[in-house]
Amino acid sequence: MGNSFKCFSQPPQRKPKPSSSSFDLLPPWMSPSSFKGSRRKDPSPPSSSSKTDPIFDDSYVKQQAQIASMLYQHHLQNNSDILLNLNRSVSTKNPPSSKKQKNLSMRSRSVSSSIHQHQQQSLQLYINQESLASEGNGKKHFVLVHGGGFGAWCWYKIIALLKEANCGVDAIDLTGSGANFCDINSITTLEEYSKPLVDFLVDLEDGKQVILVGHDIGGACISHAMELHPTKVSKAIFVAATMLANSQSALDVFSQQNLLSELTQRAQKFLYANGKNQPPTAIDFDKSLLEDFLFNRTPSKDIALASVSMRTIPFGPLTKKLTFSKANYGSIPRFYIKTDEDFAIPPPLQEHMIQSNPPTRTFQLKGSDHSPFFSKPQALEKILLEISDLASM
Repeated sequence: MGNSFKCFSQPPQRKPKPSSSSFDLLPPWMSPSSFKGSRRKDPSPPSSSSKTDPIFDDSYVKQQAQIASMLYQHHLQNNSDILLNLNRSVSTKNPPSSKKQKNLSMRSRSVSSSIHQHQQQSLQLYINQESLASEGNGKKHFVLVHGGGFGAWCWYKIIALLKEANCGVDAIDLTGSGANFCDINSITTLEEYSKPLVDFLVDLEDGKQVILVGHDIGGACISHAMELHPTKVSKAIFVAATMLANSQSALDVFSQQNLLSELTQRAQKFLYANGKNQPPTAIDFDKSLLEDFLFNRTPSKDIALASVSMRTIPFGPLTKKLTFSKANYGSIPRFYIKTDEDFAIPPPLQEHMIQSNPPTRTFQLKGSDHSPFFSKPQALEKILLEISDLASM
């Protein structure tokens, strides 16, 4: 750092311990020598004995303010006292030892005051922008609800993309899924299965709304939540999901054998924890058919993740017939995203649900299997953002 500060050193003093200038106290990232064009215009390098005081133009002041603002943004959560620290870093604790040092100190304080003023203005603008983005209709907030056998983990690519787009995002583990551990066979109702999602909406602050995104049987879960808490939901997006008509259950949809692929029927197997003479308690997947059934367009790394993360699906929630009211469920704009290479909920079945309970608008993900959060994450995120930008109906 010696050469970097050479031009700011004071002429030799007769006293054995010369005092440092205020600019020797600047941290390296705020060193004036690190900015081209911010030092004096003399083309020849200044000597240590130069009598010319350093001159700072407006570009240097602006650069310092911009850097301070950027640093503040990166450390907003962990360094609330950054202004105090920056203010201290450009001030001197040592009294001037000569008239020339006193003049330099006064000049330093003048530059410091200008920098501080620019910092305050930049930081206040940033804080105001953050405050506006956090208000009810400012920052978009997505709540992602997984399908049968999956968990919140399956949305990891979408979570990252939405956060990069400056959106709020939460992924829910439904009861008995992901990190929510319990006996799957004990979950007998859709109310039990959807409880984590409903609890999330209950805990939302008054006036806050979110965009619900449901995949697979997660579509039935978000429909149930929409009917219970319509004021907490601004839009609902069904991604290759069960979008039920009034008085219909997910089982009713999946019972339409003529609309299901032969692979769908072979890939699923029923579990009977209460005995074969009782209704099924859960549904499991044939692991040998899992890739062809759910992940025919999914990268191998994500298939490996899913193969060790997927759980059995509770059967009871599939039998719940939902009742919708126009004032609640019917008041929320709905959007359906179709997946054209889907074997779990094939395009004909998706189209049947769209015709039976028409949404506000439909979108299509070309080249997507039943798991677009793995196979087409960027395209899915683009549609989610497009829907979020649409004016409320």
